[in-house]
Amino acid sequence: MPDPRLLLLDEPSAALDLPSREQLLDAIDLLAEEVAELSIVLVTHHVEELPSCLTHALVLRDGHPLAAGPIGDVLTDPVLTEAYGMPLTVRHEDGRWNGP
Repeated sequence: MPDPRLLLLDEPSAALDLPSREQLLDAIDLLAEEVAELSIVLVTHHVEELPSCLTHALVLRDGHPLAAGPIGDVLTDPVLTEAYGMPLTVRHEDGRWNGP
């Protein structure tokens, strides 16, 4: 990819096995590190599929914004509980997000 400025990814790890998913996330992180001006937009329903390079998040419920901003302020238990309509706990460890 010569000089990318924007990378749009919609459920990029759907149907990938665990090793392939991790390779993809590592590749996204490496690309973000190598191309400082690169903006990445990634759509997913699974917080464990978020590469560590992401800095901001937008959570939607029924197509409407529920929370937006720095990823640590957005991916919280109350926000995800409201978004999914069930009690959820999210953790951030070693640069990665994990849910239930």
